[in-house]
Formats: sequence, structure tokens, C-alpha cells
Amino acid sequence: MPVTADDLEVAVSCLADALAPATTRDWTTRPGTGEWNARQTAEHLGDCLLSYAAQLVARPAGRYVRFLAVADEKASPAEVLEFAVAGGRILASVVRTTEPSARAYHPTGVAGPAHFAGMGCVEVLVHGEDIARGLGLALDPPRDVCARVLAAMFPHDDLDVDPWTGLLWATDRVSLPGRESQTGWRWQGPPE
Repeated sequence: MPVTADDLEVAVSCLADALAPATTRDWTTRPGTGEWNARQTAEHLGDCLLSYAAQLVARPAGRYVRFLAVADEKASPAEVLEFAVAGGRILASVVRTTEPSARAYHPTGVAGPAHFAGMGCVEVLVHGEDIARGLGLALDPPRDVCARVLAAMFPHDDLDVDPWTGLLWATDRVSLPGRESQTGWRWQGPPE
């Protein structure tokens, strides 16, 4: 079953619910993803989701739509979270209203709306977990959404673990006994 706009909405709600209690903290001093702090990671998330929406709307051949979306430099953590959530909701709306046969550029391959929804879910859930960990929190997304995202974006026929754990392993956030780490991970490109 493909990843849907509804799945993306659920992932975005999970992000918002998990991180909202920590919006009174200083996100510039908390870890996010890699070298980024929590604020930079949330800002990346908003930009990435808006970029995916723009791809489906404009459909340029062989490149991204040329823009960079950033939160206002004086935005509070709550406002930066709002920016990321807005990006996710906009992408979900575009996925919902774009004909399934439409295709748009992504470096992993020309993708349709369902694949952009899958990429959006990976971004929201994984970077959301990165931010949450830096703030001493954790995401707890619905396992059915994780299972669809994992199957669409990181198909491993023999991966018999909790789907959320599987998604975190596929994106090199956790280790699994007997499995190589996923350093340098990349989701599977869209089906032909």
C-alpha cells in the first residue's frame, strides 16, 4: 500500500504533539541532526517539505525549484515548529490534490505524489526524532504509518522488527543485532 497524504498528516501531528511541550526551551543549544541544532533541524524540515511541495506543483525537469525557505531569525522555537508543521501540511495538501500519474524531479529519481509523501514522512519522523532526542523527548508514531513508509522507502523483505525501530535502523538512528549499520543511508528511488 502506498504512503498517502493522510499518513503524512499523521506524521506531522506526531511531530507537533511530541515537540510542543519543549517549545519554551532554547533550541539553539540542543542537538538536532548531525552538526545542526534543534532549531536548524526544524528549519531544514520546513524547507525540505516546502521544496517537495514545490516540486509537485512546478515539476521542473532535472532540478529543484530554486528557492530556500527559512524561518525568521527571531522566530521562537514554537514558531520554528509551526514552520515545519506548515511545510508538512502544505506538502500533504499538494499530494492530496496532485493526480497520481504526475511526476517530479528528485535526486533519487522522478517521483509521484505517493513517493513524495513517503519522503516527507521519513523527513518528519526521522528529523523529528533527532530533535526530540536532543530535547530529552521521543516520538511515538503509529506503527501502521511506519510500516507503510518502511515498505515504500526502505524495502527489506526479511526485516522482522517493530516498524518504527526498522525505520530508525534504516536511517542509521539505531543498531539492530546481526545487521550492518546504515551509514550513508538513502531511501529507495521511486518505482518506474
